[in-house]
Amino acid sequence: MSQTPIYIEIAAKVSPLEPFRDLFIAQLGAVGFESFSETVDGFNAYIVKEDYSKIAMDEALVWEGAVCTYGVKEIAQVNWNSEWEKNFDPIDVDGVVYIRAPFHENKTGYQYPMLIEPKMSFGTGHHQTTHMMIQWLLETPTEGLKVLDMGCGTGILGILAGMRGAAAIHGIDIDTWCIENTLENAQRNNVEMTAEVGGAGALSDIYEVICANINLNVLLADMKSYASALSSGGTIFFSGFYEENIPALREAAELAGLTYHGVKSREQWRSIKMTK
Repeated sequence: MSQTPIYIEIAAKVSPLEPFRDLFIAQLGAVGFESFSETVDGFNAYIVKEDYSKIAMDEALVWEGAVCTYGVKEIAQVNWNSEWEKNFDPIDVDGVVYIRAPFHENKTGYQYPMLIEPKMSFGTGHHQTTHMMIQWLLETPTEGLKVLDMGCGTGILGILAGMRGAAAIHGIDIDTWCIENTLENAQRNNVEMTAEVGGAGALSDIYEVICANINLNVLLADMKSYASALSSGGTIFFSGFYEENIPALREAAELAGLTYHGVKSREQWRSIKMTK
């Protein structure tokens, strides 16, 4: 019988709370933390004890203009279902897309109803970025095209592309549990989708539409790889950053041969569209 893993729980307080809570969560996700739950003054973060590095965590909890204090404790078991239910609200996008979990009430009348079991690949609170990426996809013909969901998480974006007639959908994520979750959710929504573990180094094909809903540092570091994976005339959407980050992101994208076509805004978050 396998032993129940011991988890480290970080109870963090963030000041000012916004937008820094989401930024710290994104950075902890990049150093191995698996799940997050938002609190009134910050968040809780969880990682398997054997994967925990205090040095990596402390480096992730530094951001100019913000203060993050935390407490650490070991816990033998986490009720992930309880954490998901606290943090995953249904997503309604323009009355067209409705994304819910099994514990939410079903609603009719949507063109693209989607059932998502979030597991540990959801919960960072970035509904704003997901919302904008979905809006871009609704405006973009995907029928018969090859689509990449980069940083696929739960697979929401790839699944929507499949519902809208994409010929082939592939997801890439650095976390094994995201890949498992993506494949489960694709099957749950009767969408054929492949997925693999990896980062930009896993890009070995050419796509006509790419969705990259990741954090700014990763987008900047991997921009050339994304541009190389995009077909001539193809479209790529970026999200996971703020207004002040757009100039740097545009510069990197344009140096990689991409052309800017517009921006969407939702609260403090931004998303841009580019083509090749």
